[in-house]
Amino acid sequence: MDLDLPSDLLAYLAELDDFIEREIVPLEQSDDNMRFFDHRREDSRTDWERGGLPTVEWEALLAEARRRADAAGHYRYPFPAEFGGRDGTNLDMAVIREHLARRGLGLHCDLQNEHAIVGNNVGLLLMLEYGSAQQKSEWIDRLASGTAGFAFGITEPEHGSDATHMETNAIRDGDEWIINGEKTWNTGVHVAAADLVFARTSGRPGDAVGITAFLVPMTTPGFVVEEYLWTFNMPTDHARVSLTDVRVPHDAIFGGEGHGLAVVQHFFNENRIRQAASSLGAAEYCIDQSIEYAKQRKPFGKPLAANQAIQFPIVELRTQCEMLRTLIHKTAWLMDRDGPFSQSAQVSMCNFWSNRLCCEAADRAMQIHGGLGYSRHKPFEHIYRHHRRYRITEGAEEIQMRRIAGYLFGFMPSGAPKGVDR
Repeated sequence: MDLDLPSDLLAYLAELDDFIEREIVPLEQSDDNMRFFDHRREDSRTDWERGGLPTVEWEALLAEARRRADAAGHYRYPFPAEFGGRDGTNLDMAVIREHLARRGLGLHCDLQNEHAIVGNNVGLLLMLEYGSAQQKSEWIDRLASGTAGFAFGITEPEHGSDATHMETNAIRDGDEWIINGEKTWNTGVHVAAADLVFARTSGRPGDAVGITAFLVPMTTPGFVVEEYLWTFNMPTDHARVSLTDVRVPHDAIFGGEGHGLAVVQHFFNENRIRQAASSLGAAEYCIDQSIEYAKQRKPFGKPLAANQAIQFPIVELRTQCEMLRTLIHKTAWLMDRDGPFSQSAQVSMCNFWSNRLCCEAADRAMQIHGGLGYSRHKPFEHIYRHHRRYRITEGAEEIQMRRIAGYLFGFMPSGAPKGVDR
């Protein structure tokens, strides 16, 4: 592996920065759109009278940013060229996601909504890999443009991190399947065209095979959004849904009958390495801001930066960032070379450590900035509250560590999940 980033990728980062300054920053600063990014952000983004969902105005602004990015040839960067992309790799996306997050809070990249001008559209990547010919014809164009998407119904109220013991089940009835169960933390269903629901169709609880993914249209009878769960960082689009005798045709199966767990694992690995890079970038933003503030702030007649109590925590955080970046780049590069399942342990290492590091960096930034850092007039509290989520939702860090231990001590097989030839 050449540790020097490809020259064309570095040139693309400069191209992105130019686009942000020409197209995105003016949009962000027009019509009081700054209310979505300054101290008013949480209130301006949240429709408190509509269950805490994102406001229509906020989501419309994100959609306009995506439209401009797509028109300029950026939004589809990681997709194959035949779908308007640039064949972006996992390494490319890790570098880009870190770069965008390191710029700080803004319309170019708002991780609360998994929004970025370079789309992290894992749904499309999964569709290309696992979708049937019919599903691809129906979904690819809409997924590629960001005009439609599907949510992921994986987690259940009684089975958070353990997908193999899910109680949602599906029974074959002729050319249809009948699904019953409940899902929670089902993100984005309020704007999704369908929910990718995972249900047990065979086998016993705990089995890796026997779980099937179904694309369930949101309008299907028996599919009900019960509530949106309010969170540490608002707004919320995280729903609890119930499925009561939901009928879908056999061709709603996504990724093959009984092999839904492979789709889940592919989704997790592709998403976790990119999310780790974003957390790294956000951590670096907090550190960069802390260094600049410490050099300028002069209580008791000398800069804060002269105090070792300020220096040493920042030194430790910066050192961790440098080491973590190397691991992320190496892991992404090996995923590109050897496949998405080849680095499962390393993906977990990157993910749990980057999320923890980001929270520590945001907390330290608040401390160094004092009262102002604790206020909403600085973005650190927002970064902390948002990235604290990823220590749970991307697979709790304890689960990530358990996975790593499983590979280290031989309790888990390396490579693709059972039933998947990768």
